[in-house]
Amino acid sequence: MDEKNIDLYIKENEALRKDIMNRLKRIEGQVKGIQGMMEKNTCCGDVLVQISAVRSAINNVGGLIIENYARNCLGIDEGTIEQENLKKMIKTINNFVK
Repeated sequence: MDEKNIDLYIKENEALRKDIMNRLKRIEGQVKGIQGMMEKNTCCGDVLVQISAVRSAINNVGGLIIENYARNCLGIDEGTIEQENLKKMIKTINNFVK
């Protein structure tokens, strides 16, 4: 990797890290909202809808982390058949966890 690509990699990873942190903060807020709902004795159906939303959000964060790991930690070169297969696998995993 040349210096230009390293800088781009660092910027992309920082943007991804910030995105994941923002998502986790939103999830934290959703969980606190669920706690409030339970304290107020809110209808179980409404609570379950919110729990489902949190699960989906967590799965999406996990998908981003898996994708980052696959792209940056497995050492697969850009433009190879392995990379194309990896993209297909990531898409399949992300669809599965939804």
